[in-house]
Amino acid sequence: MVIDIGGGTTDVAVISLGGIVSSTSVKVAGNKIDAAIADYVKRTFNLAIGDHMAEIIKINIGSAVPLDQELVMNVKGRDYLSGLPRSTEVKTNEIVKAIAAPLRDMIRAIRDVLQETPPELAADIIDQGIIMTGGSSLLRNLPELVFRRTGVKAVLADEPLLCVAKGTGIALEHLDMYKKSMLSKR
Repeated sequence: MVIDIGGGTTDVAVISLGGIVSSTSVKVAGNKIDAAIADYVKRTFNLAIGDHMAEIIKINIGSAVPLDQELVMNVKGRDYLSGLPRSTEVKTNEIVKAIAAPLRDMIRAIRDVLQETPPELAADIIDQGIIMTGGSSLLRNLPELVFRRTGVKAVLADEPLLCVAKGTGIALEHLDMYKKSMLSKR
């Protein structure tokens, strides 16, 4: 089972014998997480921040599950009331609450694919675990959240940011084999 969480979509697939057994794609990923952070800062602190600042918050102090040792970040933006620049402190566990909704949508997609998976393959997934790729899979403790919500161990791929590009390169090197495989399935 592979989960690719990019900027715009989360793609979940169970792959067996070179083919996709079960899959889904939802338009919830890194950009929605950033938007949820920006919206939280707006509602809570009356502070307007841009997408870039929201992403920096996600990378520096964001987490999928609450932390005992919270990280703190000074966030700068424009005050909605005065229109002047201002800064405030934001903590990790605040961000956990802010991004709960998009993460819930991602987990729902994962659970849907697991429920559609034949029992024989589900047993293999429990043994092998879930592989997570894509830049947004680097969110702190996201594999832990997937494990808590599905009961299946999840691990980050070795180079989550480069997996799709490297896989495409390998597929292009073996294009003849993939063409034969795709034509025989029709």
